[in-house]
Amino acid sequence: MKGGYDLGHTPTILTKLEDYLGENNLTLAQFAEHSGVHQRTLNNWIAKHRPVAIHQLDRITWAMGLPEGFFYELYIDNYIIERSPDWRRIEPLLFRCAELDKLDAIQLVVGHIMDNLLYSPKLFDAAEKLFAQGQHNAALLLYEGIAEGEKYQHSERLAICQYRLFTIQVGNNQIRNLKAATRFEPFVERLNEIDQLDALKDLANVYRSLREWDKLDTTARKMRAKAEIQYSLKHQQKKREWEESEKRLSRPMFVYITYADLLCASVCEAQGDYQQALQFTNAYADLDWVIETDQKTQHWVNLFKHWAEGNTYVNKLLSGDTNVLPHYVEYIASTSITSENEKLSKLLNVMIAANRYAIDINDVLSRFEVEINSFALLSQSTDMYTQQVMPDYFAWFGYELAYYYLRRGMFNDGFKHLIYALVKAHILNNETYFINCTGLFAHFQAHALPETREEYFKLLEKVWLDNVEKNDSAGHRS
Repeated sequence: MKGGYDLGHTPTILTKLEDYLGENNLTLAQFAEHSGVHQRTLNNWIAKHRPVAIHQLDRITWAMGLPEGFFYELYIDNYIIERSPDWRRIEPLLFRCAELDKLDAIQLVVGHIMDNLLYSPKLFDAAEKLFAQGQHNAALLLYEGIAEGEKYQHSERLAICQYRLFTIQVGNNQIRNLKAATRFEPFVERLNEIDQLDALKDLANVYRSLREWDKLDTTARKMRAKAEIQYSLKHQQKKREWEESEKRLSRPMFVYITYADLLCASVCEAQGDYQQALQFTNAYADLDWVIETDQKTQHWVNLFKHWAEGNTYVNKLLSGDTNVLPHYVEYIASTSITSENEKLSKLLNVMIAANRYAIDINDVLSRFEVEINSFALLSQSTDMYTQQVMPDYFAWFGYELAYYYLRRGMFNDGFKHLIYALVKAHILNNETYFINCTGLFAHFQAHALPETREEYFKLLEKVWLDNVEKNDSAGHRS
Protein backbone atom coordinates (compact mmCIF):
# COMPACT_ATOMS: atom_id res chain seq x y z
CA MET A 1 0.00 0.00 0.00
CA LYS A 2 1.37 3.40 -1.02
CA GLY A 3 -0.66 6.62 -0.95
CA GLY A 4 -3.80 4.63 -0.04
CA TYR A 5 -3.91 2.58 -3.30
CA ASP A 6 -3.41 -1.15 -3.82
CA LEU A 7 -1.23 -1.30 -6.95
CA GLY A 8 -0.18 -4.90 -6.53
CA HIS A 9 -2.20 -6.12 -9.50
CA THR A 10 -2.10 -3.06 -11.71
CA PRO A 11 -0.61 -3.00 -15.25
CA THR A 12 3.08 -2.57 -15.76
CA ILE A 13 2.99 1.18 -16.43
CA LEU A 14 1.20 1.72 -13.13
CA THR A 15 3.75 -0.49 -11.40
CA LYS A 16 6.50 1.74 -12.70
CA LEU A 17 4.56 4.80 -11.53
CA GLU A 18 4.19 3.19 -8.08
CA ASP A 19 7.95 2.58 -7.93
CA TYR A 20 8.64 6.16 -8.97
CA LEU A 21 6.34 7.60 -6.29
CA GLY A 22 7.93 5.41 -3.63
CA GLU A 23 11.51 6.13 -4.66
CA ASN A 24 10.86 9.88 -4.68
CA ASN A 25 8.60 9.93 -1.62
CA LEU A 26 5.77 11.60 -3.57
CA THR A 27 2.03 11.48 -3.01
CA LEU A 28 -0.31 11.16 -5.96
CA ALA A 29 -1.45 14.75 -5.39
CA GLN A 30 2.14 16.01 -5.56
CA PHE A 31 2.78 14.03 -8.74
CA ALA A 32 -0.43 15.35 -10.28
CA GLU A 33 0.70 18.91 -9.64
CA HIS A 34 4.18 18.19 -11.03
CA SER A 35 2.96 16.43 -14.19
CA GLY A 36 -0.03 18.64 -14.97
CA VAL A 37 -2.36 15.62 -15.07
CA HIS A 38 -5.43 16.00 -12.83
CA GLN A 39 -5.42 13.88 -9.70
CA ARG A 40 -8.92 12.61 -10.54
CA THR A 41 -7.58 11.31 -13.87
CA LEU A 42 -4.76 9.50 -12.10
CA ASN A 43 -7.23 8.12 -9.53
CA ASN A 44 -9.48 6.74 -12.27
CA TRP A 45 -6.47 5.24 -14.02
CA ILE A 46 -5.25 3.50 -10.88
CA ALA A 47 -8.49 2.52 -9.17
CA LYS A 48 -10.80 1.91 -12.13
CA HIS A 49 -8.18 1.10 -14.78
CA ARG A 50 -9.50 3.78 -17.10
CA PRO A 51 -6.54 4.44 -19.40
CA VAL A 52 -5.11 7.91 -19.68
CA ALA A 53 -5.02 9.67 -23.05
CA ILE A 54 -1.74 9.64 -24.94
CA HIS A 55 -1.04 13.34 -24.26
CA GLN A 56 -1.52 12.66 -20.56
CA LEU A 57 0.84 9.69 -20.75
CA ASP A 58 3.38 12.03 -22.35
CA ARG A 59 3.11 14.39 -19.38
CA ILE A 60 3.48 11.50 -16.94
CA THR A 61 6.53 10.22 -18.83
CA TRP A 62 8.09 13.70 -18.80
CA ALA A 63 7.40 14.10 -15.07
CA MET A 64 9.18 10.80 -14.41
CA GLY A 65 12.23 12.02 -16.32
CA LEU A 66 11.93 9.39 -19.04
CA PRO A 67 12.41 9.79 -22.82
CA GLU A 68 9.43 10.69 -25.00
CA GLY A 69 7.39 7.65 -25.95
CA PHE A 70 9.07 5.46 -23.34
CA PHE A 71 5.81 3.75 -22.35
CA TYR A 72 4.19 3.47 -25.79
CA GLU A 73 4.84 -0.25 -26.34
CA LEU A 74 3.51 -1.03 -22.85
CA TYR A 75 0.54 1.23 -23.48
CA ILE A 76 -0.22 -0.72 -26.66
CA ASP A 77 0.05 -4.04 -24.83
CA ASN A 78 -2.00 -2.89 -21.83
CA TYR A 79 -4.74 -0.77 -23.37
CA ILE A 80 -5.06 -1.69 -27.04
CA ILE A 81 -4.11 -5.34 -27.52
CA GLU A 82 -5.56 -6.53 -24.19
CA ARG A 83 -8.79 -4.53 -24.62
CA SER A 84 -11.30 -3.72 -27.32
CA PRO A 85 -9.55 -1.15 -29.52
CA ASP A 86 -10.80 2.40 -29.00
CA TRP A 87 -10.09 4.69 -31.97
CA ARG A 88 -10.09 7.75 -29.71
CA ARG A 89 -6.96 6.36 -28.09
CA ILE A 90 -5.48 4.75 -31.20
CA GLU A 91 -5.43 7.73 -33.58
CA PRO A 92 -3.51 10.15 -31.29
CA LEU A 93 -1.09 7.32 -30.46
CA LEU A 94 -0.38 6.67 -34.16
CA PHE A 95 0.36 10.34 -34.81
CA ARG A 96 2.64 10.61 -31.78
CA CYS A 97 4.48 7.45 -32.84
CA ALA A 98 4.93 8.99 -36.29
CA GLU A 99 6.35 12.17 -34.77
CA LEU A 100 8.82 10.17 -32.71
CA ASP A 101 9.61 7.71 -35.55
CA LYS A 102 8.49 4.78 -33.40
CA LEU A 103 7.66 2.61 -36.39
CA ASP A 104 7.73 -0.69 -34.47
CA ALA A 105 4.96 0.64 -32.22
CA ILE A 106 2.88 1.63 -35.25
CA GLN A 107 3.39 -1.86 -36.69
CA LEU A 108 2.08 -3.39 -33.44
CA VAL A 109 -1.08 -1.29 -33.52
CA VAL A 110 -1.80 -1.84 -37.21
CA GLY A 111 -1.21 -5.58 -36.99
CA HIS A 112 -3.67 -5.82 -34.12
CA ILE A 113 -6.57 -3.65 -35.26
CA MET A 114 -6.57 -4.80 -38.90
CA ASP A 115 -7.93 -8.16 -37.71
CA ASN A 116 -11.19 -6.22 -37.80
CA LEU A 117 -11.79 -4.61 -41.22
CA LEU A 118 -14.24 -2.17 -39.64
CA TYR A 119 -11.17 -0.15 -38.66
CA SER A 120 -9.93 0.02 -42.24
CA PRO A 121 -11.67 3.32 -43.18
CA LYS A 122 -10.41 5.06 -40.03
CA LEU A 123 -6.88 3.75 -40.53
CA PHE A 124 -7.01 4.88 -44.15
CA ASP A 125 -8.01 8.42 -43.14
CA ALA A 126 -5.12 8.49 -40.67
CA ALA A 127 -2.71 7.25 -43.35
CA GLU A 128 -3.86 9.99 -45.73
CA LYS A 129 -3.25 12.63 -43.07
CA LEU A 130 0.23 11.28 -42.36
CA PHE A 131 0.99 11.12 -46.08
CA ALA A 132 -0.12 14.73 -46.55
CA GLN A 133 2.15 15.75 -43.64
CA GLY A 134 5.16 14.07 -45.24
CA GLN A 135 5.29 11.30 -42.60
CA HIS A 136 5.81 8.71 -45.34
CA ASN A 137 7.51 5.99 -43.29
CA ALA A 138 4.63 5.91 -40.85
CA ALA A 139 1.99 6.19 -43.57
CA LEU A 140 3.64 3.29 -45.41
CA LEU A 141 2.94 0.93 -42.50
CA LEU A 142 -0.71 1.95 -42.39
CA TYR A 143 -1.18 1.56 -46.15
CA GLU A 144 0.54 -1.84 -46.04
CA GLY A 145 -1.76 -2.97 -43.23
CA ILE A 146 -4.87 -1.86 -45.10
CA ALA A 147 -3.66 -3.39 -48.38
CA GLU A 148 -3.00 -6.72 -46.67
CA GLY A 149 -6.35 -6.68 -44.88
CA GLU A 150 -8.28 -5.79 -48.05
CA LYS A 151 -6.22 -7.76 -50.57
CA TYR A 152 -9.27 -9.78 -51.63
CA GLN A 153 -11.44 -6.69 -51.99
CA HIS A 154 -11.86 -4.64 -55.16
CA SER A 155 -12.32 -1.29 -53.45
CA GLU A 156 -11.08 2.08 -54.59
CA ARG A 157 -9.51 2.43 -51.13
CA LEU A 158 -7.27 -0.56 -51.83
CA ALA A 159 -6.25 0.99 -55.15
CA ILE A 160 -5.39 4.30 -53.48
CA CYS A 161 -3.33 2.43 -50.88
CA GLN A 162 -1.40 0.72 -53.66
CA TYR A 163 -0.87 4.10 -55.38
CA ARG A 164 0.48 5.61 -52.18
CA LEU A 165 2.73 2.58 -51.60
CA PHE A 166 4.08 2.96 -55.12
CA THR A 167 4.73 6.69 -54.59
CA ILE A 168 6.52 6.11 -51.27
CA GLN A 169 8.57 3.09 -52.35
CA VAL A 170 9.95 4.50 -55.60
CA GLY A 171 13.50 5.71 -54.93
CA ASN A 172 17.08 5.47 -56.18
CA ASN A 173 17.16 1.71 -56.71
CA GLN A 174 15.90 1.02 -60.22
CA ILE A 175 15.39 -2.71 -59.63
CA ARG A 176 13.10 -1.95 -56.69
CA ASN A 177 11.40 0.75 -58.75
CA LEU A 178 10.51 -1.77 -61.44
CA LYS A 179 9.06 -4.11 -58.81
CA ALA A 180 7.04 -1.25 -57.30
CA ALA A 181 5.69 -0.23 -60.71
CA THR A 182 4.82 -3.83 -61.60
CA ARG A 183 2.94 -4.30 -58.32
CA PHE A 184 0.98 -1.07 -58.72
CA GLU A 185 0.06 -1.26 -62.41
CA PRO A 186 -2.88 -3.71 -62.01
CA PHE A 187 -4.56 -1.33 -59.55
CA VAL A 188 -4.62 1.77 -61.78
CA GLU A 189 -7.97 0.89 -63.35
CA ARG A 190 -9.57 0.64 -59.91
CA LEU A 191 -8.83 4.29 -59.12
CA ASN A 192 -11.28 7.10 -59.74
CA GLU A 193 -11.20 8.11 -63.44
CA ILE A 194 -9.62 11.45 -62.55
CA ASP A 195 -7.01 9.95 -60.19
CA GLN A 196 -6.01 7.48 -62.90
CA LEU A 197 -4.44 10.29 -64.92
CA ASP A 198 -1.84 11.25 -62.31
CA ALA A 199 -1.26 7.57 -61.53
CA LEU A 200 -0.55 6.82 -65.20
CA LYS A 201 1.69 9.91 -65.43
CA ASP A 202 3.75 8.78 -62.43
CA LEU A 203 3.90 5.21 -63.70
CA ALA A 204 5.02 6.45 -67.12
CA ASN A 205 7.82 8.54 -65.63
CA VAL A 206 9.16 5.51 -63.76
CA TYR A 207 9.04 3.40 -66.93
CA ARG A 208 10.79 6.23 -68.76
CA SER A 209 13.60 6.29 -66.20
CA LEU A 210 13.93 2.51 -66.53
CA ARG A 211 13.89 2.69 -70.35
CA GLU A 212 11.03 0.23 -70.42
CA TRP A 213 9.95 1.58 -73.78
CA ASP A 214 7.14 -0.88 -74.51
CA LYS A 215 5.59 -0.31 -71.10
CA LEU A 216 6.06 3.45 -71.46
CA ASP A 217 4.36 3.45 -74.86
CA THR A 218 1.40 1.44 -73.56
CA THR A 219 1.04 3.60 -70.44
CA ALA A 220 1.30 6.89 -72.37
CA ARG A 221 -1.31 5.85 -74.93
CA LYS A 222 -3.65 4.71 -72.17
CA MET A 223 -3.21 8.06 -70.40
CA ARG A 224 -3.93 9.95 -73.61
CA ALA A 225 -7.13 8.01 -74.32
CA LYS A 226 -8.46 8.51 -70.80
CA ALA A 227 -7.49 12.19 -70.74
CA GLU A 228 -9.25 12.83 -74.05
CA ILE A 229 -12.47 11.33 -72.66
CA GLN A 230 -12.24 13.39 -69.47
CA TYR A 231 -11.40 16.57 -71.36
CA SER A 232 -14.46 16.08 -73.53
CA LEU A 233 -16.65 15.43 -70.48
CA LYS A 234 -15.24 18.52 -68.79
CA HIS A 235 -16.73 20.77 -71.43
CA GLN A 236 -20.07 18.98 -71.33
CA GLN A 237 -20.60 19.13 -67.56
CA LYS A 238 -21.57 22.04 -65.39
CA LYS A 239 -18.59 24.16 -64.42
CA ARG A 240 -19.07 23.70 -60.67
CA GLU A 241 -19.23 19.91 -60.97
CA TRP A 242 -16.00 19.79 -62.95
CA GLU A 243 -14.04 22.23 -60.80
CA GLU A 244 -14.41 19.87 -57.82
CA SER A 245 -13.00 16.97 -59.84
CA GLU A 246 -10.17 18.95 -61.42
CA LYS A 247 -8.86 20.03 -58.01
CA ARG A 248 -7.61 16.45 -57.62
CA LEU A 249 -5.27 16.76 -60.59
CA SER A 250 -1.69 18.00 -60.35
CA ARG A 251 -1.86 19.49 -63.88
CA PRO A 252 -4.50 21.11 -66.11
CA MET A 253 -6.49 18.43 -67.91
CA PHE A 254 -5.11 19.05 -71.40
CA VAL A 255 -1.54 18.44 -70.16
CA TYR A 256 -2.17 14.70 -69.81
CA ILE A 257 -3.00 14.55 -73.52
CA THR A 258 0.00 16.54 -74.68
CA TYR A 259 2.39 14.89 -72.23
CA ALA A 260 1.32 11.51 -73.59
CA ASP A 261 2.39 12.71 -77.05
CA LEU A 262 5.73 13.84 -75.63
CA LEU A 263 6.27 10.43 -74.02
CA CYS A 264 5.38 8.59 -77.24
CA ALA A 265 7.88 10.83 -79.05
CA SER A 266 10.57 9.82 -76.53
CA VAL A 267 9.78 6.14 -77.21
CA CYS A 268 10.20 6.66 -80.97
CA GLU A 269 13.42 8.60 -80.39
CA ALA A 270 14.83 5.80 -78.23
CA GLN A 271 13.98 3.30 -80.96
CA GLY A 272 15.63 5.43 -83.64
CA ASP A 273 12.37 6.28 -85.42
CA TYR A 274 13.02 10.03 -85.64
CA GLN A 275 10.35 10.71 -88.29
CA GLN A 276 7.62 9.25 -86.09
CA ALA A 277 9.06 11.14 -83.13
CA LEU A 278 8.74 14.38 -85.10
CA GLN A 279 5.09 13.62 -85.81
CA PHE A 280 4.35 13.25 -82.11
CA THR A 281 6.39 16.40 -81.43
CA ASN A 282 4.33 18.35 -83.96
CA ALA A 283 1.18 17.10 -82.21
CA TYR A 284 2.07 18.63 -78.87
CA ALA A 285 3.42 21.77 -80.52
CA ASP A 286 0.01 22.53 -82.07
CA LEU A 287 -2.27 23.35 -79.13
CA ASP A 288 -4.89 25.52 -80.84
CA TRP A 289 -7.51 23.00 -79.71
CA VAL A 290 -7.01 23.87 -76.01
CA ILE A 291 -10.15 25.71 -74.89
CA GLU A 292 -8.98 27.23 -71.60
CA THR A 293 -7.26 30.60 -71.62
CA ASP A 294 -6.32 31.10 -67.94
CA GLN A 295 -2.78 31.90 -66.80
CA LYS A 296 -1.97 28.36 -65.64
CA THR A 297 -3.06 26.93 -68.99
CA GLN A 298 -0.98 29.47 -70.88
CA HIS A 299 2.05 28.56 -68.77
CA TRP A 300 1.77 24.91 -69.83
CA VAL A 301 1.02 25.77 -73.46
CA ASN A 302 4.21 27.84 -73.59
CA LEU A 303 6.19 25.00 -71.97
CA PHE A 304 5.06 22.46 -74.55
CA LYS A 305 5.81 24.82 -77.42
CA HIS A 306 9.27 25.41 -75.93
CA TRP A 307 9.84 21.64 -75.54
CA ALA A 308 8.59 21.00 -79.07
CA GLU A 309 11.08 23.49 -80.49
CA GLY A 310 13.99 21.82 -78.70
CA ASN A 311 12.88 18.27 -79.47
CA THR A 312 12.52 19.12 -83.15
CA TYR A 313 16.19 20.06 -83.13
CA VAL A 314 17.00 16.88 -81.20
CA ASN A 315 15.34 14.50 -83.63
CA LYS A 316 17.05 16.14 -86.57
CA LEU A 317 20.39 16.14 -84.77
CA LEU A 318 20.21 12.50 -83.69
CA SER A 319 19.17 11.44 -87.18
CA GLY A 320 22.45 12.90 -88.50
CA ASP A 321 21.53 16.49 -89.45
CA THR A 322 24.47 18.11 -87.65
CA ASN A 323 23.69 21.49 -89.24
CA VAL A 324 21.08 22.12 -86.56
CA LEU A 325 23.67 21.83 -83.73
CA PRO A 326 24.46 25.59 -83.52
CA HIS A 327 20.73 26.40 -83.39
CA TYR A 328 20.15 23.77 -80.74
CA VAL A 329 23.03 25.10 -78.63
CA GLU A 330 21.54 28.60 -78.74
CA TYR A 331 18.21 27.12 -77.77
CA ILE A 332 19.85 25.45 -74.75
CA ALA A 333 21.52 28.70 -73.77
CA SER A 334 18.12 30.40 -73.77
CA THR A 335 16.69 27.89 -71.29
CA SER A 336 15.55 29.62 -68.12
CA ILE A 337 17.95 29.48 -65.16
CA THR A 338 15.04 27.91 -63.20
CA SER A 339 15.10 24.90 -65.53
CA GLU A 340 18.54 23.41 -64.85
CA ASN A 341 17.09 19.88 -64.94
CA GLU A 342 15.84 20.57 -68.44
CA LYS A 343 19.23 21.96 -69.45
CA LEU A 344 20.90 18.70 -68.43
CA SER A 345 18.62 16.61 -70.65
CA LYS A 346 19.31 18.93 -73.59
CA LEU A 347 23.09 18.76 -73.13
CA LEU A 348 22.80 14.99 -72.90
CA ASN A 349 21.35 15.01 -76.43
CA VAL A 350 24.38 17.00 -77.61
CA MET A 351 26.72 14.47 -75.99
CA ILE A 352 24.95 11.52 -77.63
CA ALA A 353 25.11 13.15 -81.05
CA ALA A 354 28.76 14.11 -80.56
CA ASN A 355 29.75 10.54 -79.72
CA ARG A 356 27.57 9.03 -82.43
CA TYR A 357 28.80 11.27 -85.26
CA ALA A 358 32.30 12.20 -83.94
CA ILE A 359 31.47 15.91 -83.59
CA ASP A 360 33.91 18.22 -81.81
CA ILE A 361 31.91 20.00 -79.10
CA ASN A 362 34.77 21.31 -76.93
CA ASP A 363 33.46 24.84 -77.36
CA VAL A 364 29.98 23.74 -76.21
CA LEU A 365 31.39 22.03 -73.11
CA SER A 366 33.42 25.14 -72.27
CA ARG A 367 30.36 27.31 -72.70
CA PHE A 368 28.32 25.22 -70.24
CA GLU A 369 31.14 24.25 -67.88
CA VAL A 370 29.51 25.88 -64.84
CA GLU A 371 26.19 24.15 -65.46
CA ILE A 372 27.83 20.76 -66.03
CA ASN A 373 29.77 21.01 -62.76
CA SER A 374 26.63 21.99 -60.83
CA PHE A 375 24.27 19.27 -62.04
CA ALA A 376 25.03 16.97 -59.12
CA LEU A 377 23.95 19.72 -56.71
CA LEU A 378 20.46 20.20 -58.14
CA SER A 379 17.69 20.33 -55.56
CA GLN A 380 15.49 17.38 -54.70
CA SER A 381 11.88 17.25 -55.83
CA THR A 382 8.78 15.20 -55.06
CA ASP A 383 7.75 15.33 -58.72
CA MET A 384 8.08 11.81 -60.17
CA TYR A 385 9.83 13.05 -63.33
CA THR A 386 12.51 14.99 -61.46
CA GLN A 387 12.81 12.25 -58.85
CA GLN A 388 13.17 9.35 -61.31
CA VAL A 389 14.10 10.48 -64.81
CA MET A 390 16.73 13.05 -63.85
CA PRO A 391 19.00 10.74 -61.75
CA ASP A 392 19.04 8.39 -64.72
CA TYR A 393 20.16 11.29 -66.90
CA PHE A 394 22.96 12.13 -64.43
CA ALA A 395 24.49 8.68 -64.82
CA TRP A 396 23.95 8.62 -68.58
CA PHE A 397 25.39 12.10 -69.03
CA GLY A 398 28.48 11.19 -66.98
CA TYR A 399 29.09 8.13 -69.14
CA GLU A 400 28.68 10.01 -72.44
CA LEU A 401 30.97 12.80 -71.21
CA ALA A 402 33.61 10.29 -70.11
CA TYR A 403 33.38 8.50 -73.46
CA TYR A 404 33.81 11.79 -75.32
CA TYR A 405 36.90 12.88 -73.37
CA LEU A 406 38.60 9.48 -73.33
CA ARG A 407 38.23 8.99 -77.08
CA ARG A 408 39.87 12.38 -77.59
CA GLY A 409 42.80 11.64 -75.28
CA MET A 410 41.61 14.00 -72.53
CA PHE A 411 42.19 11.34 -69.91
CA ASN A 412 42.04 13.34 -66.67
CA ASP A 413 38.60 14.72 -67.50
CA GLY A 414 37.47 11.41 -68.95
CA PHE A 415 38.29 9.30 -65.91
CA LYS A 416 36.88 11.94 -63.55
CA HIS A 417 33.47 11.75 -65.23
CA LEU A 418 33.70 7.97 -65.57
CA ILE A 419 34.12 7.55 -61.81
CA TYR A 420 31.19 9.93 -61.28
CA ALA A 421 29.02 7.88 -63.66
CA LEU A 422 30.02 4.65 -61.88
CA VAL A 423 28.95 6.06 -58.51
CA LYS A 424 25.62 7.20 -59.93
CA ALA A 425 25.05 3.83 -61.63
CA HIS A 426 25.75 2.03 -58.35
CA ILE A 427 23.32 4.27 -56.44
CA LEU A 428 20.66 3.62 -59.06
CA ASN A 429 21.48 -0.10 -59.05
CA ASN A 430 21.59 0.17 -62.85
CA GLU A 431 23.58 -2.81 -64.08
CA THR A 432 23.64 -1.66 -67.73
CA TYR A 433 25.27 1.66 -66.91
CA PHE A 434 27.68 0.01 -64.50
CA ILE A 435 28.80 -2.60 -67.05
CA ASN A 436 29.21 0.07 -69.72
CA CYS A 437 31.36 2.15 -67.39
CA THR A 438 33.58 -0.78 -66.37
CA GLY A 439 34.00 -1.73 -70.04
CA LEU A 440 34.99 1.84 -70.89
CA PHE A 441 37.56 1.87 -68.09
CA ALA A 442 38.99 -1.46 -69.23
CA HIS A 443 39.38 -0.11 -72.77
CA PHE A 444 41.32 2.97 -71.65
CA GLN A 445 42.93 1.73 -68.40
CA ALA A 446 46.44 1.90 -69.86
CA HIS A 447 46.07 5.70 -69.75
CA ALA A 448 44.89 5.89 -66.15
CA LEU A 449 47.16 7.35 -63.49
CA PRO A 450 48.01 5.09 -60.51
CA GLU A 451 45.79 7.15 -58.19
CA THR A 452 42.92 6.90 -60.69
CA ARG A 453 43.28 3.12 -60.82
CA GLU A 454 43.34 2.97 -57.04
CA GLU A 455 40.14 5.04 -56.81
CA TYR A 456 38.46 2.88 -59.44
CA PHE A 457 39.31 -0.43 -57.79
CA LYS A 458 38.34 0.86 -54.35
CA LEU A 459 34.95 1.75 -55.81
CA LEU A 460 34.60 -1.71 -57.35
CA GLU A 461 35.49 -3.30 -54.01
CA LYS A 462 32.87 -1.16 -52.25
CA VAL A 463 30.24 -2.22 -54.76
CA TRP A 464 31.23 -5.85 -54.26
CA LEU A 465 31.02 -5.58 -50.46
CA ASP A 466 27.67 -3.79 -50.68
CA ASN A 467 26.32 -6.60 -52.84
CA VAL A 468 27.71 -9.26 -50.53
CA GLU A 469 26.02 -7.61 -47.56
CA LYS A 470 22.77 -7.08 -49.45
CA ASN A 471 22.65 -10.73 -50.53
CA ASP A 472 23.50 -11.94 -47.01
CA SER A 473 26.59 -13.78 -48.16
CA ALA A 474 29.16 -12.20 -45.87
CA GLY A 475 30.87 -15.54 -45.40
CA HIS A 476 32.13 -15.38 -48.99
CA ARG A 477 34.48 -12.53 -48.14
CA SER A 478 38.09 -13.35 -47.39
